[in-house]
Amino acid sequence: MTNPKSGSLAAETDDNEELAEALDALAGERVAHLVKDAARAFIRSLQIRLAPHSVSYGHWTILRVLWESDGLSQRDLAERAGVSEATTATALKSLESIGYVERTHLPGDKKKVHVFLSKQGRALKKKLVPLAEQVNDISLAGITEDELEITRKVLVAMSINLNRDELEAIELGQRMPSTQEVGRLTSGMG
Repeated sequence: MTNPKSGSLAAETDDNEELAEALDALAGERVAHLVKDAARAFIRSLQIRLAPHSVSYGHWTILRVLWESDGLSQRDLAERAGVSEATTATALKSLESIGYVERTHLPGDKKKVHVFLSKQGRALKKKLVPLAEQVNDISLAGITEDELEITRKVLVAMSINLNRDELEAIELGQRMPSTQEVGRLTSGMG
């Protein structure tokens, strides 16, 4: 098998040596750290591609949810995107100023703010999703289908285990503190 980028067996050998050196250097590293580093690399690679479209990674997270479920309440959108309501509000303010989303109250419900994609925001999907697919393809270079299947299985199992742990913590009266609460705790104000 040759490296799709280089097309040469010599380059593939160099890639294999680079991988072997990285594995040796990181042999004792915690899985959490490795996953964090991979996630950071994904985000940075995607952000490079999103920037020319005036979209940050945070915006991408919001847009992805809206492309699948347009018209969500701001609270539901935050929950599905996995970010705080404050972070969502900030991202939406920016996306609204660019013209990608509109926030509105539905008739009969003055309490909840709902978020809808503009025509321009919907059209972004055709431009941005291929960029994310490109990043995914780059990340999978040199990885076999069997390795990918194992990776998916392991990552899903880890997510299930950690979600179960969070639910158990909630049952014990523990909860995830907000960013502000963590800030107060670490500054000695809590």
